[in-house]
Amino acid sequence: MNVLHRFIAGSAGGRRPARRVAGACALAALVIAADCLGQAVKPEDQVLAENALVKLTLADYEADLLMRVPPEMRAEFAASSTRLTGFLNTLLIRKTLAKQARDAGLDRDPQTSRQMALAADRVLASAMVSKIEGDVAAEFDARKADFLVRAREEYVMHKEKYQASEQVSASHILIDAEKPRDVAAVALAKQTREKLLAGADFATLATEVSDDPTAKTNGGKLGWFGPNKMDPAFSKAAFALKNVGDLSEPVKSSFGWHIIRLDGRRPAHEVPFEKVQEQIMAELKTRYVDDVRKARLTAISHDPAMKVNQAAVDALVVKLPKMPDRSRPPEPNSN
Repeated sequence: MNVLHRFIAGSAGGRRPARRVAGACALAALVIAADCLGQAVKPEDQVLAENALVKLTLADYEADLLMRVPPEMRAEFAASSTRLTGFLNTLLIRKTLAKQARDAGLDRDPQTSRQMALAADRVLASAMVSKIEGDVAAEFDARKADFLVRAREEYVMHKEKYQASEQVSASHILIDAEKPRDVAAVALAKQTREKLLAGADFATLATEVSDDPTAKTNGGKLGWFGPNKMDPAFSKAAFALKNVGDLSEPVKSSFGWHIIRLDGRRPAHEVPFEKVQEQIMAELKTRYVDDVRKARLTAISHDPAMKVNQAAVDALVVKLPKMPDRSRPPEPNSN
């Protein structure tokens, strides 16, 4: 059991340190769930856990989280107390080991000192890239009217990309293939279809017979769907129906046997620009940010003023011994 698990486990017994740490963890989870890191007013020096050497603060937690967990995943990450506790425990161990290293003078070792400087460079480089992306995104937003013109051009030039595929609306009755065996399921499916052809109400029969649990509330209705949204066998049978009200023969899918009724059909059609405008603008923004970031990084690596000590670089190349060519037959022994 790690340090933080011991603290949290102790809360049931009324130990104050446990309640303090558990409360701090809950606060951190709320902060993440609200997705307002760095915006809300909070005591950044609040201690989440501590030992004889170091203190782990809310600011430590947030700084490490920002580097390791994408913004869209932070709420989900903090929803697990086990995951959160493990994360905090790792941070506490790391801070403790770092303090012990400093006390031992390891930070003054030339090699370690260079590695620390390079680690700082990595953090700063990442921060600079984030700043570039943020600045470019803000520039895009400021020039929204200009990019809206480009969005319309994109729509006109690639209309095939913004076509809605044909859709059908259907209802179904599902017979579980294992009820009690496949042969019996087929027989029940055929009987159900015969009842429907004889005039039985589809929704009522679906409520009584279907093994789809949603049929109890929707009468077997599936609503509108495209050709690739359902099980392939089911989709093929549904789209093969011609007229509204037509019933399929029993169709086997990965879920069991189905009786499908066609409730409606929508032909493929062009989606109006207004409905895809937001999507196109988001794509243009992503592309614009990516292009500018790439250009900024390329400018560094292709800086004409850069000087390269080619001899020193070449000296870094390790020359491995030549391996024998096993594709050629061995030469005959002259002896």
